[in-house]
Amino acid sequence: MLPRCMLRPCHVLMLVLCVSASEDFDWTKNDRGSFYYGTFPTGFSWGAGSSAYQTEGAWDKDGKGMSIWDSFAHKKGKIFLNDTGDSSCDGYHKFKDDINLMKENKFNHYRFSISWPRIFPNGLKSEYINEKGIKYYDELIDMLLENKITPIVTLYHWDLPQVLEDKYGGWQNSSMVNYFNDFANLCFERFGNRVKHWITFNNPWSIAVEGYETGEHAPGLKLRGTGAYKAAHHIIKAHAKVWHTYDTQWRNKQKGLVGISLSADWGEPVDITNQRDIEAAERYVQFYLGWFATPIFNGDYPQVMKDYIGKKSAQQGLGTSRLPTFTSLEKSYIKGTCDFLGIGHFTTRYITQKNYPSGKGTSYFFDRDLAELVDPHWPDPGSEWLYSVPWGFRRLLNFVKTQYGNPMVYVTENGVSEKMLCTDLCDDWRMQYFKDYINEMLKAIKDGVDVKGYTAWSLLDKFEWDEGFSERFGLYYVDFGSKNKPRYPKASVQYYKRIISSNGFPNQREVESWKRKATETCTSSNQLLAADPLISHMEMVTEIVVPTVCTLCILLSAVFLMFLLRGRF
Repeated sequence: MLPRCMLRPCHVLMLVLCVSASEDFDWTKNDRGSFYYGTFPTGFSWGAGSSAYQTEGAWDKDGKGMSIWDSFAHKKGKIFLNDTGDSSCDGYHKFKDDINLMKENKFNHYRFSISWPRIFPNGLKSEYINEKGIKYYDELIDMLLENKITPIVTLYHWDLPQVLEDKYGGWQNSSMVNYFNDFANLCFERFGNRVKHWITFNNPWSIAVEGYETGEHAPGLKLRGTGAYKAAHHIIKAHAKVWHTYDTQWRNKQKGLVGISLSADWGEPVDITNQRDIEAAERYVQFYLGWFATPIFNGDYPQVMKDYIGKKSAQQGLGTSRLPTFTSLEKSYIKGTCDFLGIGHFTTRYITQKNYPSGKGTSYFFDRDLAELVDPHWPDPGSEWLYSVPWGFRRLLNFVKTQYGNPMVYVTENGVSEKMLCTDLCDDWRMQYFKDYINEMLKAIKDGVDVKGYTAWSLLDKFEWDEGFSERFGLYYVDFGSKNKPRYPKASVQYYKRIISSNGFPNQREVESWKRKATETCTSSNQLLAADPLISHMEMVTEIVVPTVCTLCILLSAVFLMFLLRGRF
């Protein structure tokens, strides 16, 4: 998922906008309101995703070391309701069941991440390799392939070994570049004969900004105006080094691809006739997506970032910019280190110009000189930051095409949450979200964007970072209160399955029937879920109450027997 600190009262204003449906950037020329009936190219890949910390559980089992998220979640007050990912979906023990769900839905691929501390408990290859961790991922990969499901593997989905944070300061330290390369190289060695799609980092924007600027995510540091830029600088260099390692040592033997997954909202100008708003909207996307994509494709940071951060730094009396610089050698080394680009996308913002005085303090957010706005008419079923704005997806994909030379793209995250206490599995809002967003992706392909696959986020309800278990993104509902963590299909499972089987949207009549049929199937699932509290109650009676009563009976019998014996003697 794409959590963020972006939606704060000081950052986002509510805006009622009446914008014509024909307004758009010249290079997209799409109609926001129209639905396009058609199918995806032959061989288009459909799947769903997860990440290690969010789904595996087993946080201290079979030799796994502590991650920064283990440590962070165990601190009171960091996570909503003090939830942790200690057990989460128990994917570590239930992966075979989950693969069977994927098989039922005819997924072409499954995206998951490898936990660095599950492989290197102490963070370093030189200290200890956990063969039990290797065995787990071996079995997961093998079973996926046996079921004709392609593994797409993320090497870093935020769970840095805690020891590396304690000893070196994590991504604030350049030594992480080599340590991460050692981890990646071992993964190539052990799994690369079967894994052909590698993602170095998932959403480095969140790693940098929420981990080292706002402190909302692990490791929880608030190094405002510097920490995010420094972390991002090292992450970009680490990505490039891993790409080169694969390119020189493994590509000829294994024939795989190495990319990165970047998440970004789309930024639309509030007033498309106002040049300042147009520039602010582009600046928003460049500070988000371009921060990482531009060095990887072009060798250096976006010029607008260098200009704005450099200007603010000078106004604050600093001798050099707070944005680090790449050497000429580093620029050429980083440029072109992407076989495919993963795109994670969830929502859109309207953007307008807003000046932040340099005296206000150092901050990534102030450096951008803009304000984010949302239309209150946009649907927002779950997370406070996630509004359904499908047309922004097409805009973003076309931006990628024009900015970076139309690279091969895999959509690595796209989905919607609900924030509800009830357990209604008829998630009509998610079906509508998938329908609208996937259709905008189809339009983008029609525009010429080279999208090869789509990953629904996510397969299961799971631990949602600082929101704990209060938000649910899954196609499958997970009962976290039950010991066995049972999975229940939501209506969106059947809806997504029909999109997959049709490879798109064949005709209006058929597509309009999908939602009705999917809603019918969720009724029985709702009945099963309604019965689950009784099942959980019976589990408690069987596992706790009965043994406790039996123990008390034995103790009372022993005491009674002692009294009888004392009476006789």
